[in-house]
Amino acid sequence: MPRKIILDLDTGIDDALALAYALGSPELEVIGITGTYGNVAVETGVRNALAILELFGRSDIPVYAGVPHARTRDSFEVLEISEFIHGVNGIGEAVLPEPSVQAAGGNAVDFLVQSVREHGEDLVIVPTGPSTTIAAAIEADDHFAENARIVMMGGALSVPGNVRPWAEANVNQDPEATDLLFRRSRDVTMIGLDVTLQTLLTTEETAQWRELGTAGGDFLADATDYYIRAYETTAPNLGGCGLHDPLAVAVAVDPSLVTCLDINLKVDLVGETRGRTIGDHDRLNDPVKTARVAVAVDVERFLAEFMQRLTSLAERTPARRDLVPQAADR
Repeated sequence: MPRKIILDLDTGIDDALALAYALGSPELEVIGITGTYGNVAVETGVRNALAILELFGRSDIPVYAGVPHARTRDSFEVLEISEFIHGVNGIGEAVLPEPSVQAAGGNAVDFLVQSVREHGEDLVIVPTGPSTTIAAAIEADDHFAENARIVMMGGALSVPGNVRPWAEANVNQDPEATDLLFRRSRDVTMIGLDVTLQTLLTTEETAQWRELGTAGGDFLADATDYYIRAYETTAPNLGGCGLHDPLAVAVAVDPSLVTCLDINLKVDLVGETRGRTIGDHDRLNDPVKTARVAVAVDVERFLAEFMQRLTSLAERTPARRDLVPQAADR
């Protein structure tokens, strides 16, 4: 039976690729999506998730709006650098029709808590943005904290951060939430910049999607090409865009893609290093390790599986002229 999965997305470009990876993985059954903030506001991320699900024929999957801002703040504004990397609409200015379905009623935290109680170890939760909604679920229910299996994209242990020398973007948005997650959850795998910056996509791969001649292929190519162009400015040394969020979903499918260090983690909350993910010295000698940090990745195998899954998914979408009139037809 496929493993059930919930994605907690701030649906920017790599979140969209992560969602497509999950939809294209026969080993997974996506039972719901919760929306957080980060690359975009919650409302925009929820809209993007709904539109992407409809594009790939999965409007049956419910999307719940999550907590709209960090624990220590009372509002959220998208950062200028986030708009530069992901576009104002969060998906590289790629155009998708407005979704025909709306976000699910109810509360994202309740959905998370109830899902863990119902499905137990058959469920994995993959947060790819700030940990705010996940932390709220931990506080709401001790059973969630003890039993949720979490594979998160965020943090940096052995490499510098990407918003400050010591802080990765998702953790930096809400350090208190991630610290609570590390301290109280019993099963966390951190897929951080240590490995995600080794998994790079280029325009050679996106050209394969465009050649499909489908609406899904065009969307994936348009959004990812925008992402690659942003990387050419922010990190020209890499030679492509990092597949941060898709790697977390891939590890949920196949943990053998990465090599992990077992460690108890914390997040620095004060001083110059606020937002740093690091080993918790208070639990250094605790024989029970509640977290694993990916420190190496099988890049070749991951990229091959990534392209196979997303290309197969995009092939099954309508031909581009069935969805969007061609220039010659206008």
